[in-house]
Amino acid sequence: MPALGLQTYIWNNNIRSGLLLLGFPVLLLGMVFCLTLGMIWGGLLPPGDAYGGAAAYALHLMIVDAPLALVAAGVWFVIAYFFNQTIIDFATGSRAVTRDEERDAYNLLENLCISRGLTMPTLRVIETDGMNAFASGVHEGRFSVTVTRGLLQTLDRDELEAVLGHELTHIINRDVRTMVVAAIFAGIITLICQIIYRSIMWGAVGGGGRGRRGNVGIFLLVALAVGAIGYVLAIVIRMAISRTREYVADAGSVELTHNPDAMISALQKVAGHTHLDAPQSMRAMFLEDDDEGIMGLFATHPPVDKRIAALTQYAGGRIIPPAPASPPAQASPATPPSDPPPAGPAGPWGQRRDAPPGPWS
Repeated sequence: MPALGLQTYIWNNNIRSGLLLLGFPVLLLGMVFCLTLGMIWGGLLPPGDAYGGAAAYALHLMIVDAPLALVAAGVWFVIAYFFNQTIIDFATGSRAVTRDEERDAYNLLENLCISRGLTMPTLRVIETDGMNAFASGVHEGRFSVTVTRGLLQTLDRDELEAVLGHELTHIINRDVRTMVVAAIFAGIITLICQIIYRSIMWGAVGGGGRGRRGNVGIFLLVALAVGAIGYVLAIVIRMAISRTREYVADAGSVELTHNPDAMISALQKVAGHTHLDAPQSMRAMFLEDDDEGIMGLFATHPPVDKRIAALTQYAGGRIIPPAPASPPAQASPATPPSDPPPAGPAGPWGQRRDAPPGPWS
């Protein structure tokens, strides 16, 4: 885990958020320019000889359309700023809960906030068996920590406290602001690309011979290229959030709870069981994401084993091996007969009732 001052880390997150905010309208204008150029080359717009060629004409049209694009970006900023949690709730099915509904989790989160003098974020729950959690929000007083029902039912008290400390650290470090901005912007870019793709497919199927077609094939190729580049840029935006954030949040959880073993145990339990029905653009926000993409190239999280190794090396945590599986009820026919079991009544799986409880007890 690289040495990095916490305040510098928070500043870097704020800078990333600002760059994403500035880059979004620039990206929109770039897509407008490319699509306009494709329409000129495809004969759907005049060639623009009076402006010095196709590229100059496309640039002129982009400048003319710039105010509209900036207004659209501004409207989306306002929507994202004030309604980001509504968008996230709609995409994930999360809902706010009260202390009476989830007393244990609520009290754990409240105690962690009191220990650091923080405003209590809203606790939210997603009714799913997958084990995951994430923090959300962009400004003080509007932050939330969301956990799944599977997480609440599977983790013990210490493990749940460690996960809540992890998500609370994302809020403290302002990771959450960058993640929410990146998730929403990546989502809208993906939506624009889907609109372009569907428009092309609809036009190819139902366009017929109406209107002035020109060399439409060139425009279709350019539009497809713009859509493909947009998808790649959406991935790049998600990856703009450094994977180091998870190491820092794990360390922050240990600082809050003084229990590295609980964080390690929680990671061991959730690994491989984190599926959550949510847009791909949001998965960088999660506690853990099992989808590593192609050979881990587009993974938004470091591998769990590396996170556990960092906790053992830097936080003094211990890896507690899982309990051994229960022996089979009966030996197979090919197995030589074994000595009779010790005296005592047998349980339903052949285990003595006076034996120590097994892992499924």
